Amino acid sequence: MPALTIGLTGGIASGKTLVADAFAALGVPVCDADQVARAVVAPSTEGLAEIVKGFGPAVLLPDGSLDRRRMREIVFNDPEARRDLEAITHPRIHAQMRTWRDAQSTPYCMLVIPLLLEKGENPLVDRVLVVDAAEEAQLLRLVQRDRISIELAREIMAAQLSRHRRLALAQDVIDNTGAAADVRSQVADLHRRYLALAASEPRGR
Repeated sequence: MPALTIGLTGGIASGKTLVADAFAALGVPVCDADQVARAVVAPSTEGLAEIVKGFGPAVLLPDGSLDRRRMREIVFNDPEARRDLEAITHPRIHAQMRTWRDAQSTPYCMLVIPLLLEKGENPLVDRVLVVDAAEEAQLLRLVQRDRISIELAREIMAAQLSRHRRLALAQDVIDNTGAAADVRSQVADLHRRYLALAASEPRGR
């Protein structure tokens, strides 16, 4: 397993994919929690069966896959429903990401976990890298990307950890307020730093 595991996080529409892709382009293995979350509730999985058992068949699309939009609507303003869903999905996501991490052989790897800091300490990661962007820029990107109203976008952002708190918990920060080239330059600098840190860490934990 790698000597170092970086947890990449940031507010919604802050630019996590841009940063993750830049690290991947440098040969760093990257695992995205959102992709794993889709895999653990794919058709014919135990995860999807548990969701249907708990929430009913109305959460399925005609093709038998999970209606993710419907699930978001159900859990967004219902903390109990959110906890029920997380009790089904989170252990499965955690297990798959641990298995993936332990199979890597590079000096370091990266786990992209959007709610990394909201959930407290995560034993899978050694350092937290936050992608930071101005809140108004996040808002604009979110409205354009998801084609939602600005009111809903504000609600979604308000439900997340504050920008101030996220930055206070970060060991490393990438500023995504400029051009993509500037982000890639910051990634290159951090890549060199992480390689040096990994070289000083014993493998296996």
